[in-house]
Amino acid sequence: MTATPSHSGKRQQIVDTAYALFKREGYHATGIDRIIAEAAVAKMTMYRNFPSKDDLIVEVLDDRARRFARRLDRLAQAAATPGQKIATIFDWYARWFRRPDFHGCLFAHALAEFGDPGHPAFGRAVAQKDDLRRRMRLILEEAMPADRAESAAAALLMLIEGATLMAEMGQGDAAMGAARQAAARIIAPEALP
Repeated sequence: MTATPSHSGKRQQIVDTAYALFKREGYHATGIDRIIAEAAVAKMTMYRNFPSKDDLIVEVLDDRARRFARRLDRLAQAAATPGQKIATIFDWYARWFRRPDFHGCLFAHALAEFGDPGHPAFGRAVAQKDDLRRRMRLILEEAMPADRAESAAAALLMLIEGATLMAEMGQGDAAMGAARQAAARIIAPEALP
């Protein structure tokens, strides 16, 4: 006899299915009925876990933000110097751009599709981008004054976001190469051993 997935297993199955559809086709273009069908769950299971599509979108964004934060934590632990830690972030993005399932940034797409700052998806996307900038600022503060680290982290975030957009246009390698060169100029070599 085959065991049925637990309630939390079904919930994660819905989140994973919605994630795959949202990143490929967008939030507005993906209907709840399609998510239900592809996740192979009952409508009641969907609505018990996610009373609205917005609730599901927020959970998908939260799930992805948690996963990305864990990746960044692992990357930071693997590198010794602030410069190496920043380089590992750029390396991660370069690898992501080359993945066959790369469809751009789920968070940037949320900002584009939900332009109302009061929408919960918009807020979650902003929070994820702010967290990446904050993490880079904390890394840079190990090697430079806080005000300089803040402005450098903001510039690095802009480089990453621009490179991500260029990668969506099929120019990921060139964009990441240019982003790395610009990052090196933003972060003085003498400040990051």
